[in-house]
Amino acid sequence: MNYSFEYIDIILLAMIAGFIFLRLRGILGRRTGFEGKSTPQFQEVLKNIDPKINTSNKQNFDQEAQEEFLKGAKIAYETIITDFSDDDNLLTKSKPLLSKKIHDQFNEALKQRGDKGHFADITFIGVNSADIKEHKKINSILQVTVNFVAEVITCIRDKDKKIVSGDPEKIKKIYDTWVFSRDMRSNNPNWQLVDILT
Repeated sequence: MNYSFEYIDIILLAMIAGFIFLRLRGILGRRTGFEGKSTPQFQEVLKNIDPKINTSNKQNFDQEAQEEFLKGAKIAYETIITDFSDDDNLLTKSKPLLSKKIHDQFNEALKQRGDKGHFADITFIGVNSADIKEHKKINSILQVTVNFVAEVITCIRDKDKKIVSGDPEKIKKIYDTWVFSRDMRSNNPNWQLVDILT
């Protein structure tokens, strides 16, 4: 007779636990430039990605491999975006994910921002979608182009914390197309951002 009540109790507890998890995720998932540096786990995700690519067959980047790749790409995207909100104007967390070309371009932008005494205040809301536009293999190099749609709250402040541009109260939708690359012959399992398309 009491079994039905036990089942109801279990269901109610599961619903409460799910609600608490979603609330914590919503709170802890928000990052701003004033929260200090953290140690994200995105590198481990990227390192564990095995695209299952036969070097003689570029068609072997199958659906399962693409889904695993996109999991790491989303984390890399958030990490790179939020790295610009750190107030020391140095790329730290995202450096392993950037090719030399992109790293130099980003650093130059950060230097120009720092010379003006400005810093970015960024709250990353989340990635709405990430879709592989194309993937191709050139010799041993695999390149994957990804279309991102994300939401952020962002503004630029001066040294007195006055707003120079943007709106700290408005959610902005951003659209990006990024190209990631990996040398399939290399022992280094990391993908790198090699280009940003306009």
